[in-house]
Amino acid sequence: MAHYKTITLELIQEQPELYERLRSTKRLLPAMDAYANDLKAGHESWKDRLGQAKPGSDPSQIATEALELAIGDLRRSLCAPETGGEAEPLSLDAAMSYIRRATPSA
Repeated sequence: MAHYKTITLELIQEQPELYERLRSTKRLLPAMDAYANDLKAGHESWKDRLGQAKPGSDPSQIATEALELAIGDLRRSLCAPETGGEAEPLSLDAAMSYIRRATPSA
């Protein structure tokens, strides 16, 4: 789980306003934990779907591809849709709501 938390923290830090808001309100750790759990769930879901779509593929390749897709999903969930060429960070509540809607159930 530590590796999901590390990835999640790096993704949150890519959004300085979100990172600062979470840090200043002392919600960084709970948010990181929640996002890391969602990243792990997304990774598992992608592994299942890719495994079914590509039977006989190397499991480590499937796992790597699944992690890349799950990271992309989380990265997109941390940003609002592009407006005026710049992405605006979502609020934590909006980001968590989006993740829950976008993450396929296993």
